Amino acid sequence: MTAIPAEDMAISDRLDMLAAQTGAETVTLGWVLEQLNERAFGLFLLVLALPCCIPFLYGIPQVVALPLMLISVQILMGRHVPWLPARLAARTVSSADLHNLAQRAGPWLRRIETVSSPRLGLLTRAPLDQVVGAALVLFSASILVPIPGTNTVPGIAVVAIAMGLLRRDGILVILGVFLGTSWIATLVIAGATLASLVKTWIGL
Repeated sequence: MTAIPAEDMAISDRLDMLAAQTGAETVTLGWVLEQLNERAFGLFLLVLALPCCIPFLYGIPQVVALPLMLISVQILMGRHVPWLPARLAARTVSSADLHNLAQRAGPWLRRIETVSSPRLGLLTRAPLDQVVGAALVLFSASILVPIPGTNTVPGIAVVAIAMGLLRRDGILVILGVFLGTSWIATLVIAGATLASLVKTWIGL
């Protein structure tokens, strides 16, 4: 049987392969990036964002939040190949966490793959992908906010956008941008309301 090239694999299968390739107790983010070189931006975004949206998965989100922001900035800048500085590339995640991630996310990714198809491809290519990059920067900043429970919604938004970029599906990109923007707007409104209440209370 002829082996399927990695670039032609389903995204869920590529994630399974990545988990299977780990040969040590821990791997670096630089190693992960090297394994994803043929579709690096979309897949690396996906791998970084998935831990942020899966409930009760601790450890990895704290490691990946800053690299996620950096990769988003690079998409905004129009880079074609992602890059991590040595300090971020040296950050490690456990192989067990990657296996757990692949097992828990796989069924959901397969569901998305069954309903996605190349649509509105202009949103996944330059120059419009840089506009998407600007949205990713905002969502990544939200993930970086150190408040418990605030990672899930922007994490899901980034995953939807990453899947859209990988599948050339502009509809998924739009859904991800809408979800993430709605979340940011909710945070802003909630923050403004809280600040107003505090000012009123202090004024009394």
